[in-house]
Amino acid sequence: MKKLISRRQFLAAAGVAAAAGVLTACGGSSASTAASTSTSTAASAASSGETIKVGVMGPLTGNVSVYGQAVVNGATLYLKQVNEKGGINGKQLEIITEDEQGDATQAVTCFTKMVDEGITALVGDVTTAPTLAVAAESAEYNMPMVTASATAEAVTYDAETDTVNGNVFRTTFTDPFQGVKMADYAFEKLGYTKAAVIFKKGADYNEGLAENFVKEFEAKGGEVVDQESYSEGDVDFKTQLTSILGMNPEVVFCPNYYEEVGQILSQAESVGLTVPFLGGDGWDGLEGYATADQLKDSYFCANYAKGASPEFEEAYKAEYGEEYPNGFAPLGYDAATTVVYGIQAAEEAGLEAGTDEYKQAVIDAIAGGTITGLTGTFTFDEHHDPVKSTAILTYVDGKPELKEMF
Repeated sequence: MKKLISRRQFLAAAGVAAAAGVLTACGGSSASTAASTSTSTAASAASSGETIKVGVMGPLTGNVSVYGQAVVNGATLYLKQVNEKGGINGKQLEIITEDEQGDATQAVTCFTKMVDEGITALVGDVTTAPTLAVAAESAEYNMPMVTASATAEAVTYDAETDTVNGNVFRTTFTDPFQGVKMADYAFEKLGYTKAAVIFKKGADYNEGLAENFVKEFEAKGGEVVDQESYSEGDVDFKTQLTSILGMNPEVVFCPNYYEEVGQILSQAESVGLTVPFLGGDGWDGLEGYATADQLKDSYFCANYAKGASPEFEEAYKAEYGEEYPNGFAPLGYDAATTVVYGIQAAEEAGLEAGTDEYKQAVIDAIAGGTITGLTGTFTFDEHHDPVKSTAILTYVDGKPELKEMF
């Protein structure tokens, strides 16, 4: 039986004690579906049974807001749809939204603010470092927490101590999973035997994908001819790319976020490195940051491919006046779907929203449930990670299209 982690153990394992322990004013605004409700009335709503409060958190401003806005919009869309259909057990979901600005310390502050406001479950956080910080803090409250997009293994499971973070789930796949999948795809499906890697060091996401790609590619019989890294804030990658060029790889694995990937692809072209590049879900949103020629024969893995659910895509456009921005929106939708699945079970059991028994019932239902979402029908494994297929996307005229499920 897997052990449940304590808050102290989580903080030590994740290295986020400072983020969880230093609290500043929350950088975001709090929004609610019950906008006319006063703070004092809203604070007692969970116990009175008038509403069920659900927190939705993400970076709505800052450098990674393209991910946060997509997740929060996707989650909010689903929760609003539930309300339009009558809510759960006759109760409306009250959505409390916070902007943590992509910062771990702010994220913990936002989370504790939402706890004070009476949330009974959380959709969030979005990127890895803030999610690790919130997960550590949430353990103390046993708060049901479903992240749409944080991929680091440690979010749900500490491999060194074989400890599952009992209250935390995710609807996206993990960093190790992505690295392994793309190594398998490169070797088995694309036939590459010589690869290089370029990644940002000191970042869990980038290092996690890179490490597992290398390990799996070599285990398959391939050769990783060069591994290059760069630091936070770097904008010149020509030295690393020239080194890679000199090793003559057939393909380059570039597990970084789309803005940096765009710069890397442009500079690769300038130094004469024109082999195909591969990436993870951080590439989602890359179109517009690289040319069609730079993206030719490139592939990345993702949870969702455009066109997979026209109903969702039409509803998103109707709600927000624009096309859904990237695959993080359907993941946010699925994270909210997962939270609601758990809440429904707690309501059916006749428990009182916000109580310890209620929260545990939500967690137990999710752990043993089958979720029908936009990114597939999935269950959760013993580490609280989803069991589902992966979409492999390529670029046609500079735009991502589904190649196949793998």
